[in-house]
Amino acid sequence: MNGRLPAKIGALLHKIAQRFGWGLADQAMCSVSNAAVSFYVARELGATEFGAFSLAYVTYAFALTASRGLATDPFLVRFSGTDVATWRRAAADCTGTALTTGLVSGSLVLVAAAVLQGGPRLAFLALGLALPGLLLQDSWRYSFFALGQGRKAFVNDLVWTLTLVPPLLLLRIYHYNSVFWLMAAWGAAATVAAGFGAVQARVIPRTAQAWTWVARHRDLGLRYLVENTSNSGAGQLRTYGLGAIAGLAAVGYVQAAALLMGPFMVIFLGMSLVTVPEATRILRNSPGRLRLYCVAVAIGMASLGLAWGGALLVALPRGLGRLLLGPDLWQPASQLVVPYTFSVMGFCLIAGATAGLHALGAAKRSLRAMIISSVIYLGCNLAGAYLGDAVGTVRGAAIATWLGAVVWWWQLRLAMRESDQIPESAGARLGRYRRLRAGPLAGPASAADRPSQNFSRSRLYAV
Repeated sequence: MNGRLPAKIGALLHKIAQRFGWGLADQAMCSVSNAAVSFYVARELGATEFGAFSLAYVTYAFALTASRGLATDPFLVRFSGTDVATWRRAAADCTGTALTTGLVSGSLVLVAAAVLQGGPRLAFLALGLALPGLLLQDSWRYSFFALGQGRKAFVNDLVWTLTLVPPLLLLRIYHYNSVFWLMAAWGAAATVAAGFGAVQARVIPRTAQAWTWVARHRDLGLRYLVENTSNSGAGQLRTYGLGAIAGLAAVGYVQAAALLMGPFMVIFLGMSLVTVPEATRILRNSPGRLRLYCVAVAIGMASLGLAWGGALLVALPRGLGRLLLGPDLWQPASQLVVPYTFSVMGFCLIAGATAGLHALGAAKRSLRAMIISSVIYLGCNLAGAYLGDAVGTVRGAAIATWLGAVVWWWQLRLAMRESDQIPESAGARLGRYRRLRAGPLAGPASAADRPSQNFSRSRLYAV
């Protein structure tokens, strides 16, 4: 018996490490395609065109988070670790919802392109055509991770990256240095990968079921929609506001600093692919360990972010900055590394609390935390842009993310107290006992006596 326990623990840790490993590998592959286009634009087209590209990119990020809120976030909460038959039926509706979101948002972006001028107009035109494929491809990634098959997500992103190489080479050879063609090539490659995802999953996205999916999961999906778009919308308004206050070049400098943090963001986003499904498994099997898991995620990721920021400070003056960003961008971007590092560390702290809140299905709590932290983020960024241009806005972001981390962890603490799935501490049990002994004058019943906010997926897609 004593020998079996360490073996079981070792096997469990191996499976967890394997899932996180595929998350990191997949995000690395996904980031290759994004970084290839971003660095090409930064080096070849200069700060102003890179600023136009950045405006389109944050718009893509906004549409992506809306799709995740409606489609993949509820899918991760309710269908992580299900049997394959149930997964396929849910995945068809989930990916159909993502595709529908891409068609609607792409149409709106094309309308916006019609009223813009210059580089932003071309960038938005290409984005509008590419959004359906981009959002569908992303939904396959999250669907595969919910099933515990991160390898398929990695292969899908590999197809996207390999498909992108030939058009980028052709554009380079024939000197089509236009933000439109670069973004069009990027979106076309994502569309090919999205089609391959259906082959991998043996599932056809059901766009006709999109409204049914949204209605069935409205208790989570609509809140996650507002939560995600609040966050992404704050980032989008920050970018637009920075452009209006300090110009497109300042937008380019901030985006260039974000590119320098790219290798760490591969780790951050790769782990984020797995943190919620893993937290859901922990909640199901060992709910008392959820708090420790969230703390470990936050501290571990923040420590890695700090280490990468320190490495950049050493490497940039020694030629790395000029190599990656060219002579015009690297020096302004290098001045943003320190505040950007602290900003990223704040996001890492938030990520630990986010995993716990989503695993608990505490959508009201996570929505409240996101709205408050997004307002703080937007206000600090715009105030920083007004006071100090690009440097000021990144400093404002650093302050905002750490204040936001306080908000998120406070909401997680309240959600754990309200959940009947988290074992009570001895102090909490004693307090509840005293309140019950005191009678009705002691106030409302403990949150532990109230039903959980989590939704039972056994009623969905029953065979």
